[in-house]
Amino acid sequence: CLGMAVAVSAQHVTGKLDTLLATYAAINEFNGAALVAQNGHVLLEKGYGMANITTHTPNSVHTIFQIASVTKTFTSSLILKLAELRILSLDDHLSKYYPGYPHGDSITIKNLLTHTSGIYNYTQDTSFNPAFSTRPASEEKMRSLFENKPLDFSPGNGWNYSNSGYSMLGYIVQKATGLSYWDAMKRYIFLPAGMQHSGFDFAHLVNKDKATGYFSDNSDAYTKETPVVDSSVSFAAGAIYSTVGDLFRFHEALQQGKIISKASQEAAYTPFKNHYGFGWIIDSLSGHKTVSHSGGIYGFRSNFLRVTNSNICIVLLSNTETPALEQISKKLLAVVYHLPYKIPKKKMGV
Repeated sequence: CLGMAVAVSAQHVTGKLDTLLATYAAINEFNGAALVAQNGHVLLEKGYGMANITTHTPNSVHTIFQIASVTKTFTSSLILKLAELRILSLDDHLSKYYPGYPHGDSITIKNLLTHTSGIYNYTQDTSFNPAFSTRPASEEKMRSLFENKPLDFSPGNGWNYSNSGYSMLGYIVQKATGLSYWDAMKRYIFLPAGMQHSGFDFAHLVNKDKATGYFSDNSDAYTKETPVVDSSVSFAAGAIYSTVGDLFRFHEALQQGKIISKASQEAAYTPFKNHYGFGWIIDSLSGHKTVSHSGGIYGFRSNFLRVTNSNICIVLLSNTETPALEQISKKLLAVVYHLPYKIPKKKMGV
């Protein structure tokens, strides 16, 4: 029976995925939740390690994590949706929304989406630290971190990852729609995708499923709780919190054209400069085109990897500052494609 053979094969893949993640968890390189799906079928959805050490709460499929810069995939999707609705245009200049903004006549929304605006990245500023970032900040205060700094290059003529550029996209959404960035995101993205466990203000979220973020102390142990960045600071560049299931719903909604058109997605997944499209990093693994984004914020790391042509979705959300998520994602993809991969060795005592 073909159905039986497919089921056995899927179980075999699920076992391999779980073994790989459990091994990374055992060597303290993964502590969080994971989801791997193909063609709408979830192969693995599971928590590993602790959501909270003090209360002995394990991570589960319901655990809520900060997704950090994976937020940029949502911000870009929202901008593309507003462009489809003709509420704004990707060719609009920054000066249309912010008259008098330095060089605003030569910076377009497309430049902001692709990190080619030249706007200084505020997280490189020495004043951006835990003391600053955990307190609410007005738009004016945030813009003061980058608005009057010299451009890194003339718009369109270079590439530099800029959280500031994505914050500006969020402020433009508010000006163009008359809604808060959060309300616009809810209306145009979260609701159509059926994302009921995602939101924006993690610092003030009260929920039994909320993960606690942990610093690394360089000994592979994660025991020190991190401060929480205020959503007004990370904003459209990194403030969304979510679950592995909700990110899968976002993937499915994109695949099914429920949020933006296939044409908009094709544009988003086309590298502009430095493998970066509109809010997505474009790469390939063994000849398969991947679109992805990673994220990092105090106490949390995330990686969201998709193969749109094969309808594969891999989500890794961690409440420790592990550097291993992109490497793990690629190995999980290798498992799904039945390609060779290496299981990490347990670290020997020093």
